[in-house]
Amino acid sequence: MIPYSTLTMTEPSVTFWGAAQSVTGSMHLIEVGSRRLLLDCGLVRGRRDEGRRRSTSFPFDPASLDAVVLSHAHTDHCGNLPNLVHQGFRGPIYCTPATCELAALMLADSSRIQDEGAVVASIVGSADAEETSHPYSRGDARRTVDRFVPVPYETDFAVCDEVRLRFVDAGHILGSAVSMLTLSHGGRTHRVTFTGDLGRRGVPFLSSPPQIPPADLLICESTYGGRRHDTLEAMAAKLGQVVRAALSRGGKILIPSFSLGRTQVVLHFLQLWMRDGILPRLPIYVDSPLAANIALVYHRYGDALEHLPAAGLPSVHYFRSPEEAREVSMASEPCIIVASGGMCDGGRILQHLRLHIDDPRCSIVLVSYQAPQSLGAQLLQRRPTVRFHGRQWNKWAEVVSISGFSGHADQDDFLALLAPAAATGKVCLVHGEPPQAMALAEGLRQLGFTDVAIPSRQDRVCLT
Repeated sequence: MIPYSTLTMTEPSVTFWGAAQSVTGSMHLIEVGSRRLLLDCGLVRGRRDEGRRRSTSFPFDPASLDAVVLSHAHTDHCGNLPNLVHQGFRGPIYCTPATCELAALMLADSSRIQDEGAVVASIVGSADAEETSHPYSRGDARRTVDRFVPVPYETDFAVCDEVRLRFVDAGHILGSAVSMLTLSHGGRTHRVTFTGDLGRRGVPFLSSPPQIPPADLLICESTYGGRRHDTLEAMAAKLGQVVRAALSRGGKILIPSFSLGRTQVVLHFLQLWMRDGILPRLPIYVDSPLAANIALVYHRYGDALEHLPAAGLPSVHYFRSPEEAREVSMASEPCIIVASGGMCDGGRILQHLRLHIDDPRCSIVLVSYQAPQSLGAQLLQRRPTVRFHGRQWNKWAEVVSISGFSGHADQDDFLALLAPAAATGKVCLVHGEPPQAMALAEGLRQLGFTDVAIPSRQDRVCLT
């Protein structure tokens, strides 16, 4: 790897500007001849000052980009596109048709939250001008959506004379894609494959992810490169035990969940396992207006999903208003409430935690990764209290973590999906913390991959 600032380019190259040895802010710059192409443009999460700095400034001129190729609609992959547009990008953003619709919802929701948060902070005087600033406005989000160009799966598409693109279903969320690019320069062609986020094998909901063919450069995520997810059978058994216990106590089951991807998988298996008698039948509610809108998109693209027979499936009710959600949450009847806020640091789940965190009849089921400083991580600690919303709460509700609802490939998935690509010239592992990436790198070397690297931010790879 060669640092970006020390290299003069004559050959096609890729520079890693985001999600390098981390899982946030996916962004990789391809340069071929006079063309510049960006793979993803994700929002940076983490410490407030660092996240704001990296989200509001780019290490290149956005106006110099010819196009963006977007792998899918999660905000760590698409969330900083409006800022790119705000700072001068005027090219097309290529993505699958479903990603066009889902990313539009995600960007509108993100900009709404930023606008409302800034207004509240300025009114109550809790932040200075820098803290109340945010990367982009709702107008920027709308202008970004206008730049989306839908490209169906399995279609060869000319981005420009030097670059051809083909999307293949990645099986991660609806619309997610592996981007297969062919770069032409100086009479030679170079194959670059960007996995985006790969899905899991053998999970009957979305399509299974594809096996990856060899390329000159493979840019692969590594989020769970050193882990193995629980089996569906183990997940069903554990959740069944939790639900039956809470039901016997007369309590509610709260499931914090991210609105795109995780919520749809959780609902799928709740309905499936209730239909099959693995879980007792309970009312299922979803407290997330964003998830309600996403459900409509999933319905429109139903051919992409593995459908269950409609007969016998329990229904799901989506709350639109906080008042309706609060009324059901305060009622005495047991139920399952899936609410936005996968790490419990924001979203509708906080209202339900305030009502039930100190109720020993209730259970809180965490189905997502919990960052070390998140409220979800605090809930998992063996402590009698937890602090949020400015006060200390008794933590008397049961807190359980169930691994396996993830839409990301685990180590076994990676090794199976990447094995056919062992003849690849170079593999760069991104979108993973170093321990996960290093574990996957070792597994790939054992499969016969000869050149596996874990790039740092601003490292550059030449295609020669």
